[in-house]
Amino acid sequence: MERLLQTKAIRSLCALAMLATASAALAQSQPTQIHTSPRVDPGVYSGRLTPNYPTPYQPATTQSIEATLQRVHAYLEQAAPLRVVNGATGAEVSDLKKLPDLAALDRTDLLILTYEWGVTYSGMLLAADITGDTRYRKYTQERLAGIATLAAHAKKHLAADGSVPAVAHGMSMRSIVKPRSLDDAGSMCAAMIKANRAGLGNHLRPWIDNYVQFVSGTQFRLADGTLARNRPLPESLWLDDLYMSVPCLAQAGKLTGDNRYFDDAVKQILQFSERMFVQERGLFMHGWVQGMQPHPVFPWGRANGWATMAMVELLEVLPETHPGRARILEIYRTHAAALAAAQGHAGLWHQLLDRRESYEETSASAMFVYALARGINRGWLDARAFGPAVSLGWNAVTTKVNAKGQVEGTCVGTGMGWDPMFYMYRPVHVLAAHGYGPVFLAGAEMIALLRAQADVVVNDGGVHFGKATSPH
Repeated sequence: MERLLQTKAIRSLCALAMLATASAALAQSQPTQIHTSPRVDPGVYSGRLTPNYPTPYQPATTQSIEATLQRVHAYLEQAAPLRVVNGATGAEVSDLKKLPDLAALDRTDLLILTYEWGVTYSGMLLAADITGDTRYRKYTQERLAGIATLAAHAKKHLAADGSVPAVAHGMSMRSIVKPRSLDDAGSMCAAMIKANRAGLGNHLRPWIDNYVQFVSGTQFRLADGTLARNRPLPESLWLDDLYMSVPCLAQAGKLTGDNRYFDDAVKQILQFSERMFVQERGLFMHGWVQGMQPHPVFPWGRANGWATMAMVELLEVLPETHPGRARILEIYRTHAAALAAAQGHAGLWHQLLDRRESYEETSASAMFVYALARGINRGWLDARAFGPAVSLGWNAVTTKVNAKGQVEGTCVGTGMGWDPMFYMYRPVHVLAAHGYGPVFLAGAEMIALLRAQADVVVNDGGVHFGKATSPH
């Protein structure tokens, strides 16, 4: 019995050995089967796979842009109204024909007599012109008319020393009656001249003249006539001041026909650029101080926005025959190419343009969209090269306009710094007023661009400004 069991065990082992040998032979005669996903042929399937873009990629429609601008306008109607108070008591004043001696603007969420709001008025006037929507014109007209009325009243009630009295409540009219800085004068002046030229009333002219006189004749300058400040250090140049001066001077030249204003505007851009435009980078440094060695380069986004907007504002009205025009156009184009190259992957630009680790900032991004789109619309830039960047840029900016119409991600007011941490940790807030005007400017200019560019196409997955070609 034991021998029989041993025989059966031996036979079983032999059978197993033969089976293993056969299996190995079969494995060698057939390829190994590896279970993987089907191979994707890029030529066949690339059009069927959807990229997971962080920002809408398809070019916006003019209808969607108008809807965004209308939402922002609705917010500003309640956040930045024309509201007057008694500067002594704080009581609201409803009748501008019965003003107390010490009348003042109420300190609303967003103030309507600031350089930021000069940009907003300019943006709304452009939006009104391009869209035909009268709500933007009405907003601007009502507030500028109220400001002019209050300024005229304040001028009649100056203190014994000729100053505008301080107020316990609200915001006095000091910045318009007795401007002390380019921030007080330049941006508001440009907006008022545009409003005046648009037929919104000659009552603005005395304040236009007051602003122009300050910018052209009173503001501190370096020995060569370059507009400067004595803060934070003596003889400092702020790149921001290109927008706080050049549009005012350019519009004054257009309004009066006096070429001296054009000459001064051109001089400011050229002399700022000689000191602050870093040619090899194509970007501007934010600050420059006479005698400092070396000059640290911090290409702050919004300051570069002020600079490029100043150039397009000047080019818009500067006579074609002006001897400085070609050089300004050259600087603008070099700057534009560098800005396009600095755009972040999701469409926005960074707080420091050369540091991708710095946060994405909305006001500068909207400024760049406006200035580049204007360049395309005027034939200064090639739509094929710059159109996709501004299309993506606008789409990215719209992601920062929330349901209430507030513009998010805007850096608060910023001085001049000499280290990266100063810029990279500046707070952002929806009440940082710098973002609102550029959104109107960018949106309006994008509408004009899309209307003019009938051949905006998505071809092989990419946005192209130009006639579509055959896929073969």
